[in-house]
Amino acid sequence: MPTYSTLDAWLAHLETAHPVGIDMGLTRIGRVKEALGLQFPCPVFTIGGTNGKGSTCAIIEAILLAAGYRVGCHTSPHLLTFNERARLNGEVVDDATLLPHFEAVEAARTSFDEPVSLTYFEFTTLAIMHMFATAGLDAVILEVGLGGRLDAVNIVDADCAVVTSIDIDHAQYLGNTREAIAIEKAGIFREGKPAICGDPMPPATLLAEAERIGADLWLFGRDFNYQGDKQQWSYGGRQMRRPALAYPALRGANQLLNASAALAALESMRDRLPVSAQDIRLGLASVELPGRFQVLPGRPAVVLDVAHNPHAAAALGHNLDGMGFFPYTYAVFGAMADKDIEGVLRHLVDKVDHWRLCALPTERAASPALLEEKLRAVGFVEDADHSVETFESPEKAYAAALEQCGENDRIVVFGSFFTVAGVMSHRKLQRH
Repeated sequence: MPTYSTLDAWLAHLETAHPVGIDMGLTRIGRVKEALGLQFPCPVFTIGGTNGKGSTCAIIEAILLAAGYRVGCHTSPHLLTFNERARLNGEVVDDATLLPHFEAVEAARTSFDEPVSLTYFEFTTLAIMHMFATAGLDAVILEVGLGGRLDAVNIVDADCAVVTSIDIDHAQYLGNTREAIAIEKAGIFREGKPAICGDPMPPATLLAEAERIGADLWLFGRDFNYQGDKQQWSYGGRQMRRPALAYPALRGANQLLNASAALAALESMRDRLPVSAQDIRLGLASVELPGRFQVLPGRPAVVLDVAHNPHAAAALGHNLDGMGFFPYTYAVFGAMADKDIEGVLRHLVDKVDHWRLCALPTERAASPALLEEKLRAVGFVEDADHSVETFESPEKAYAAALEQCGENDRIVVFGSFFTVAGVMSHRKLQRH
């Protein structure tokens, strides 16, 4: 059995260990889970959906931490370091804490006559779950990687499942209609357990699947909702009312939808994990999540957003409209080739004056030439006040935008996690 003395060595090995990067199905990982004896003695929240998963995880985590609970949270993908995927009590876990759990998964995987092959995501998810299962926690939060029904985190039965939103993304794996995708998302629901749907217009297939499974379905607008004005907002659930709440520290148009789904999840689990109004206020005030309509301090204004599908791009466009006036807006944009790039650009083409399109450090990325072609296809025209340039990396695209823009202008960095991560690491280097 191979063993590695550093986390970097493990991750490098896992990137090439399985023949394909995404291999849907729970049979292989299920066998290793059994060999590990993996069980959770505490409540588990599983969070799926097209957009808003990370925000909803972060809100539930922040409120539970404010209430004094010991919490594990697994999210993906990461921006700068792998360790961001695993948080214990709000802190990113260090390499030394993770290593024994990588070794435990490797021992379980190779305990069969024919060792079980696991993808990078499956192996690392098992290692993080194993760490949480042995850490004496009060609650565990697991973010779905892709879809739901066949995703690695679905080897664990959720005590409460949340589907935040349903839109078209990863169509080659999940289907190309909301109806087909909703069935995949609803695969995290369990019989007799709360199933929270934060999408205001859920496809009929999600409702039918919840009924078929026998889940306790909570629908936005029927079982829970929110109301808000410019100063504050209030949550109403089946039995719980939370008036006069401050807005979450996460910015953006969809955050009240995410926050109300998070509060519905907590309301549904209140017998096992009670939280007070004060816990909710403190949690909403302290929640943080990089790269989700993150507006950096200073001038020019810099916005980081991992919007990489049309649904997320529409929300980003709405949020940009709410920021006030800027003489010029520059965009740094890079995306994966399998995304609906035109669908993304259509929501933002009239909000950006100067496009800085970039390649990304992965074979799955769209070339800058293809991005430019798609941009022109949605109606972008160059003139004295509108331009497009291409770059070999997000760092170079951002450096150019920074040099060209005025201090009253705005730079929006969006698209793939790689785009945002490239600019974040570039800014970090500039500071040191």
